[in-house]
This record gives sequence, structure tokens and C-alpha cells, in this order.
Amino acid sequence: MAYKTDIEIAREANKKPIMEIGAKLGIGPEDLVPYGHDKAKVSQSFISSLADKPKGKLVLVTAINPTPAGEGKTTTTVGLGDGLNRIGKKTAVCIREASLGPNFGMKGGAAGGGYAQIVPMEDMNLHFTGDFHAITAAHNLLSAMIDNHIYWGNSLEIDERRVTWKRVLDMNDRALRDVVTSLGGVANGFPRQTGFDITVASEVMAILCLATDLKDLEKRLGDMIVAYRRDRTAIYARDIKADGAMTVLLKDAMQPNLVQTLENNPAFVHGGPFANIAHGCNSVIATTTALKLADFVVTEAGFGADLGAEKFMNIKCRKAGLAPDCVVLVATVRAMKMNGGVAKAELGQENVDAVKSGCANLGRHIGNLKSFGVPVVVAINHFVTDTEAEIQAVKDYVKTQGSEAILSRHWELGSEGSEPLARRVAEIAESGVSQFAPLYKDELSLFSKMETIAKRIYHADEVIADKKIRDQLKAWEEAGYGHLPVCMAKTQYSFTTDPTQRGAPTGHTVPVREVRLSAGAGFVVAVCGEIMTMPGLPSKPAAENICLNDDGQIEGLF
Repeated sequence: MAYKTDIEIAREANKKPIMEIGAKLGIGPEDLVPYGHDKAKVSQSFISSLADKPKGKLVLVTAINPTPAGEGKTTTTVGLGDGLNRIGKKTAVCIREASLGPNFGMKGGAAGGGYAQIVPMEDMNLHFTGDFHAITAAHNLLSAMIDNHIYWGNSLEIDERRVTWKRVLDMNDRALRDVVTSLGGVANGFPRQTGFDITVASEVMAILCLATDLKDLEKRLGDMIVAYRRDRTAIYARDIKADGAMTVLLKDAMQPNLVQTLENNPAFVHGGPFANIAHGCNSVIATTTALKLADFVVTEAGFGADLGAEKFMNIKCRKAGLAPDCVVLVATVRAMKMNGGVAKAELGQENVDAVKSGCANLGRHIGNLKSFGVPVVVAINHFVTDTEAEIQAVKDYVKTQGSEAILSRHWELGSEGSEPLARRVAEIAESGVSQFAPLYKDELSLFSKMETIAKRIYHADEVIADKKIRDQLKAWEEAGYGHLPVCMAKTQYSFTTDPTQRGAPTGHTVPVREVRLSAGAGFVVAVCGEIMTMPGLPSKPAAENICLNDDGQIEGLF
């Protein structure tokens, strides 16, 4: 049987005017700022008016460690949202915006797949409503103002060797990772070594996604550390007097974007922080707004549960006063087989033994999520090559872990295929059994927080860090930053810092090679292993196949 491509399905969508989608949530046309006919921003004044409204139920969708076989976390998020609406639950979906860099690199689109998609798909994967451009501009305005301050006399006594603020670009470009600026003589300033990160790695992006309103946004921007003096005292963005103008540039970007699923259900798509160097969740303002407007909100967190869900719980929920009522852990039979040692080319052949041996990774994530006090349901994202015996093997294994696995066929059938999952998730969320609590308390030392995550989530034996790193953490504690949560930056492919170690390894060590203070965002980053904040393009980038066809439609984007 031939299946339509995702983009073919998206083009055939019977979209409704965005004002009708807003009306489903009680948002009047006067409170929507339209971007064309099928997307709009929700006004800040309307969001402020919701302050005293009760919140609906929050469902987090996360996944096992990603594999080349594909897990379909966003597809499941969208499918579950449609499924909950199908059974009569007023539900909104909340996901992140897509970065241009991966779209033109190798990842492809980020709006779901099959019959569980958010539309307009092309717009969402390209410029959308311009939020990322605004973040790029605000970030680089600060960069320009730092160099300008140094050029005009440097009254703040910035040590040019200790400017920590780079520039950003929403593109994969390895040539910009390490650059020298201000060459060409006196008129161009003082030459110094710096570099570019991708926009989603910017602290401005993380701040936008954690800020509660424009006032909070401006304060957080001002709190960012951009450089140090020779005596190692910090220079803040507010010292450069950039925070006001940056807030002006971000004024519209702070407003959540409203779009729709293929089944015309509301979806908020807002923000997109890196899931390694930042917390990898959509914006707090979008999630909290959705919770005030809907009975259920289905959201997701980047990468596997060891990164995305851990940060969702320990950073986003802690800072925003949120608590998930149910967690859906996405797995596929294909990924279980790959974890069990099957090559990608052979995933279409039945191999129950490989499924069983690959389930250890799934079991580890179930146990980890339960340690937060939340109920866990496993969603088996169905592929047409899955056999009954393989599906049953996953269900049987999950039962031994004190949870349950439900087959979901949303990719193929839309909400009809996700209805069984939706019914069980609704039942659990409405039962009130969740006893959510973050993994560690604010008072714990920064290094102890890192050890807690490494031992309880990664199941490592120890965390190792040089004296220089430990001294830096102590200095930040003495400066008043000890209460902050930690953001672990490591490979998404493994519980270890080695991306080739699949399954559920134990007895390993987590080396912390660098720590960074994101004082505005409100967390301390621990860089473990090799993490790139400016990706490069592959040997054959997806951009080579992206073009306009004779009808003016985009080809090759997904």
C-alpha cells in the first residue's frame, strides 16, 4: 500500500480560519494578531486577563533515547491532542518552533507526521511569525553594543579576553564557530577572538521561553552575564544598557503563536531552546496560557526523557509552578530492535528477541520518570512493519515495569488511531494520582545537583570535574547563584556521555568539562562530553533538495 508523504497530507489539509480556532478556546478576534489566515499571535493583554483562571490538566510527552529508527515524539504529541479532543476533552497542543539550521541540514520538519500534524507546515518550518529572527536580532544587538562600548573608551573596564557573549545565527555553519572580529584597522575596533552559536542555543531564547511577561523578560535580559573585568567581576547586559532595546525587539516574539492541527484543533507553537545547552521546552507563557484556556494541554520536551523530561521537571516546572498530571513515554518497535542490536536496514523484519533485549532502555526511562512521582503510560507509536508478536513483547515488558503500553496509530489514522491512548491518559490525569516533585531541592549545592541527576537519571557511578570547575561552582554559590537548577548538556543518544552506548548502561562516569552560568535564564549549564552549540551541515545537506516546483509549492522540505 502506498502512503502519502507528510507534505502531501499537509497540503490537502482543510484548514479553518485562525479566528475560528481561537474561538474554540474562547479567544475573541480582538485578542488575536493575525499573520495571514492560518496563524496568529495571542495578545499580551488577553493573556494577562487569564491570571485568576484555574489550570487544566498537563500531559507531558517524552521518549526513549532517540535512534536513527525514529520515535515520533511530536507526531504522538499532536496525535494525542487530537485524540483527547475526539473523546470530548477540550485540548490544546503546545510544541516548540523549528530552527532553520536543522531543516536545511538533516533533521527535516518539526510539525509531526502522517495524519498527526500541525499546519501550516511549510510556514512553521521556515520563517513562521519571525520569532527566531527577533531573538537573533536582540542577541546580536547586545553583541554590537558590547564591542561598541569597548571601542568608545571601555568605561566599564571590560577585559576583552573575557567577553563571553558570542553572536548567533539561525543556520548550521561550522565556519563561524571560531572567528576573529574587528580586523582592518583602528576604525573597526579592537580585534578579538569570538564565535557564533546557533540561535536556539542563545540565552535570549531560553529567557524568552521562561519569562512570564515583558517585565520579567526585561529583568532576565538585564541579568545576563556578558563579560568580566580583569578582577573577574561580572559585567551584565544591564551595565551595557541593552536590556530595554532588546525587550522592544522581543515584544511581539513574546506573544504565543496559535495554529491548528490537521483536525482543526488549537495548537500553540512558541519558542525553541536547545535541548542540550538549554531546557528544550516550549515557552512557559504558551503552556500556562493554554492551561487557562483548555481542560487538557499536551506538550513535549526535547530529546529523550533523560534530557528533555528531566529538564522539563527540574527547570521548567520548578520555575513556572507547573506539575504534569500524566507522562506519555513514546517508544517504537523499530527503536527497540535497534537498541537490541538490529541494523537500520533490517528493521522491517520480525525479530521478537531483539525487541525484548532492546527494552532495557525503555525500562530505565519508565523508572526514571516514576521517580518524579508521576504516572507513566508508554505509547507504542505504530509503524506498518510492526508485527503482533513484536508489539505484544513490548506490552509484556512494560507490564513488568509496573506501567502499561498502548498501541497508537495516529500517524496512519489520526485521532481515530490515538483514541485508546487518549482515553487512558485522560483517565489517569483526571484521577489525581500524580504526586509530582522535582528530583532535588534548591538548597543542594550545584555539584550535588549534578551528581543527583547523573546517579539517579543516568545511573552513573560518579561525576568527575577538575578543581577549576568545582572552584567556579563554589564562587557562583558565594555570589548568590547556588539555588539555581542545573542544566546537563550531554549527548541525547545515550544515558552516558558516549553516543554509541545504547540500552541501559550502568557503572559509567560523567565527566563535566565545562560549566556556564546562564544567570538571566536562571540555570547553570554543565557541559559533559562534546556538545556543539553551532552545528555544521552534513555532506549532502537537505537544502540541496529544497526548491519551488512549477506550481510555486515548496518541495523537499519534509
